[in-house]
Amino acid sequence: MSDALSYVYAVGRDLVADDLAELTGAGVGEGDPRLVDAGGLQAVVSDVPRDEFEARALDDKLEDLGWLAATARAHHHVVDAVGGRRTIAPLSLATVYYDDDRVRELLGEGAAAFTAVLDRLDGRAEWGVKVSIRAGGSGSEAPAERPRTGAEYLRSRRQALREGDQAVSRAEAEAEEVDAAVRALAVDARRHRPQERSLTGRPERMVLNGAYLVDVGAAEELTGILAPWLDHPTLRVELTGPWVPYSFAGLEGAS
Repeated sequence: MSDALSYVYAVGRDLVADDLAELTGAGVGEGDPRLVDAGGLQAVVSDVPRDEFEARALDDKLEDLGWLAATARAHHHVVDAVGGRRTIAPLSLATVYYDDDRVRELLGEGAAAFTAVLDRLDGRAEWGVKVSIRAGGSGSEAPAERPRTGAEYLRSRRQALREGDQAVSRAEAEAEEVDAAVRALAVDARRHRPQERSLTGRPERMVLNGAYLVDVGAAEELTGILAPWLDHPTLRVELTGPWVPYSFAGLEGAS
């Protein structure tokens, strides 16, 4: 039995060794990414230690935040490097197979599904749009003077909560307008869960975390659609990308 498993980063077509030339030692666990070919498709893979990535050990490793962060960085680095040159379908973090022969079976068995996904992603990129309520834009203001009684405090607190709820509702409604405008241009769209403040490191509350699959040639039109929102007094609208289309690489719907 080999001490290594085959870690799969992504699947593409027409990939060549030169696409990986800058990735020596840059894979997960400092592995060397290589290509496994079958049926006109290529998987980008590298060897990883069996004792870390077999199912029972992996469950424990995924609880180690340091290990998880390092693995995610290496995974995304390889995917971004190859995806910047070719159309690829990224696979999920920590996708491993027994050996390269099993990866070849994967390519053969899933050829039609992978080809459909690659056709859909070809010439397109993922963009992210995040909408948050600007700090100080919640609609609630500090009272003009310090409450003199408990009753005054409770009244001012209830008023602040009402105003805050109303501001969130307004922000969510306006975020829907942003989403609809971008969806009209996009080929496909996904709504991700808004990120918590602990993840963003910002005081703003996020009300939209959208991903959009957009034709490469439509990037300028996309920025134009969002331009009127960039100076919004109470909302922060952020455009990120272009990215390798992680959000749209799933095989569901492909045949």
